[in-house]
Amino acid sequence: MDNMHLQLYNTLTRRKEVFTPLHDGRVGMYVCGPTVYGKAHLGHARPAVTFDLLFRYLTHIGYKVRYVRNITDVGHLVNDADEGEDKIARKARLEQLEPMEVVQQYTNDYHDAMHQLNVLSPGIEPRATGHIIEQIAMVSRILDAGYAYVSNGSVYFDVEKYAKNHPYGQLSGRNIDDLRTNTRDLDGQHEKRSPLDFAIWKRASPEHIMKWPSPWGEGFPGWHIECTAMGCKYLGEQFDIHGGGMDLVFPHHEAEIAQATAAFGHDAVRYWLHNNMITLNGQKMGKSLGNAIALDDFFAGNHLLLERPYPPMTIRFFILTAHYRSTLDFSNEALQSAEKGMERLLTAVNTLETLPLAEQSTVDVAALRDRCYEAMNDDMNTPVALSHLFEGVRMINSIADGKDSITAADRDALRQLFHTFVFDLFGLLPLDRSDRNLPAFQGAVELLLDLRQKAKAAKDWTSADHIRNELQRLGFDIKDTKDGVSWELKP
Repeated sequence: MDNMHLQLYNTLTRRKEVFTPLHDGRVGMYVCGPTVYGKAHLGHARPAVTFDLLFRYLTHIGYKVRYVRNITDVGHLVNDADEGEDKIARKARLEQLEPMEVVQQYTNDYHDAMHQLNVLSPGIEPRATGHIIEQIAMVSRILDAGYAYVSNGSVYFDVEKYAKNHPYGQLSGRNIDDLRTNTRDLDGQHEKRSPLDFAIWKRASPEHIMKWPSPWGEGFPGWHIECTAMGCKYLGEQFDIHGGGMDLVFPHHEAEIAQATAAFGHDAVRYWLHNNMITLNGQKMGKSLGNAIALDDFFAGNHLLLERPYPPMTIRFFILTAHYRSTLDFSNEALQSAEKGMERLLTAVNTLETLPLAEQSTVDVAALRDRCYEAMNDDMNTPVALSHLFEGVRMINSIADGKDSITAADRDALRQLFHTFVFDLFGLLPLDRSDRNLPAFQGAVELLLDLRQKAKAAKDWTSADHIRNELQRLGFDIKDTKDGVSWELKP
């Protein structure tokens, strides 16, 4: 397949560029994964689905992809100004657990959510705590290059010195002079030569739980250094794609560029890709803002903002309905609309199998196929690709109604097109495996639960218990809460 027409939007150059891998036929891709100090939420789902799609598409068009997605389990402080507790250590203290218990608990939760969303596992999933040696080596290399300094047992990247020789702020579009003007001195920053500087190794206080020996004393790595060290360990000093959420552009990814350039003399990354945010009433959804909805709450409907449960395939399809670089605003109406669209798509796939065949086709399957690939090659434009697939749905329904005709060869080509895009690339599950996701299925369950509530209100305990017991026998988990009743179908 001709893959030279794939264009990706490079955040660094702010333009679409024809994707050409550094190594012929092989692609190195690094994506910033979660900081595992809480449950996986909708904000985690968008980058996971976005870069899962890219991974699937690059593989589909013939590339061999080494996909690395990290787990942050140390070094990400509560205060981004290099002060405060480590987020995981703080969670461990509050829950009276070992930090690695917190890490394992929420890593398991993240993996389970990704599995339900049908997100493929990366080839390599390194943890920051498993690569302390590599991070110390990277810090030493930056020190040797003269772009960092030791202060009171911590090591800081010297942004001012770096900016004299290299552009700083090129990824985010920020100007070093504006950064100087707009960055104020903060309490506790006396160790730094400039408030712009950031920690690449932090001295640990005596009570700090997560710490390791280093040439500069006991401490722990800064958040930014981990991705540079792990990305270059597994993908080399220069690799193809680095991805993550748009909120990571500054300071995290900007710091990564500076670290790699200081260590190697050049940026390690050729294409920087960033997905946009999911918003709620126009405001970013996230843990720090207190408006994040856990994915398992979506799946079970256990949140005040949710009118009912939304199964994993609904969430995945909802994410694909917007271009990855566009904001995506959450609402029950948007999710329900996505669910209906997904049902139409999956139903059409089944209808394909029973289409009547003719000697001649009155539909142009080849042109439809070309339009779908053109959309994907245009910076993974999933909304446009979906609009073309829905043209195909209308085509299928017209043939089924006898208004159009299709030959066996074209029917096979149409089947291949839908299976490739709907299942292989977009990662949706076939209808017979995802019927629990459909509105009719959910409506039937909710009708039974409504009848149970009415039976309870009428003090007909026998009927109420019978409905609950039968649903439980069929595999449903029914929970009565102060806000009503919730349900989910056990895996």
